[in-house]
Amino acid sequence: MRVVFAGTPEFARVALERLHAAGFTLPLVLTQPDRPAGRGMKLQPSPVKQFAGAIGSAVAQPRSLRLDGKYPEDAASARAALQAARADLMVVAAYGLILPQWVLDTPRLGCLNIHASLLPRWRGAAPIHRAIEAGDAETGVTIMQMDAGLDTGDMLLEERVAIAPGDTTGSLHDKLAALGGRMIVEALELAACGGLRPRKQPAEGVTYAHKIEKAEAAIDWSQPAEVIARRIRAFDPFPGASGQLAGETVKAWAARPLMDARSGKLPGTIVALGDHGIVVACAEGSLEITELQRPGGKRLPAADFLRGFPLQPGQRFEPA
Repeated sequence: MRVVFAGTPEFARVALERLHAAGFTLPLVLTQPDRPAGRGMKLQPSPVKQFAGAIGSAVAQPRSLRLDGKYPEDAASARAALQAARADLMVVAAYGLILPQWVLDTPRLGCLNIHASLLPRWRGAAPIHRAIEAGDAETGVTIMQMDAGLDTGDMLLEERVAIAPGDTTGSLHDKLAALGGRMIVEALELAACGGLRPRKQPAEGVTYAHKIEKAEAAIDWSQPAEVIARRIRAFDPFPGASGQLAGETVKAWAARPLMDARSGKLPGTIVALGDHGIVVACAEGSLEITELQRPGGKRLPAADFLRGFPLQPGQRFEPA
């Protein structure tokens, strides 16, 4: 089976690697244009582009796939490459561009998407972050037949994964990436013999996982401690949850709610300091922050952080 692959970040690279290992022919890989990154802000290829180059697949990096859009020359070049690839099927994973109808119609068997949620819950750009932030007990991966809507196509395969109490977006991402890689190989093997059985998505339970914005990083201490703790896990590794303290932006990377604490202090006030953490009053309960980071510094356990950034009970994080 000839498979065109479209994806950009590490989540997608894992799936591409599994497809290659399973022996599928990969004549063309689509990925986002190189982006500036690192301290020198040099252009960096995506993880998918790096792997595609290593296995010898042709790579296309259009800025858009809309023939009537801002970059029609990119779209026209991509269409020529897709047609030349003579794909039986296209696999899409965290690509980052909307696929117009002409793309969906080009492969003989259409386009399959690897989506990191149990659809129709958390359609959209950030399903892993939002599942943790919302306190979901489980999530999973859905293999979906793509249509013109936003993650609205028929479901082909689905598997569930429990969200552990300590899971961050980083740790849950790795579990779901591995699961998605295994499932897409299974889906393509079934597609080759006509064994896929599409199911319409339920009309109930639709939620949208909106893109994570840097502005969401600011901790709102007027929320309950449990809510803040989930957001800290959801925003690890990006964008990180932070607060303004003693004139600096301090990031909190790990924390646990102390729901029985009744400090009577204003939200954001430091009520206790110790080797295990910094206890901060919230609207409901208190939050023990166990891993922190100063600007330009490393992520540190609370005890090490306090050696370089001494604090006192009564100091307060500025309101978000």
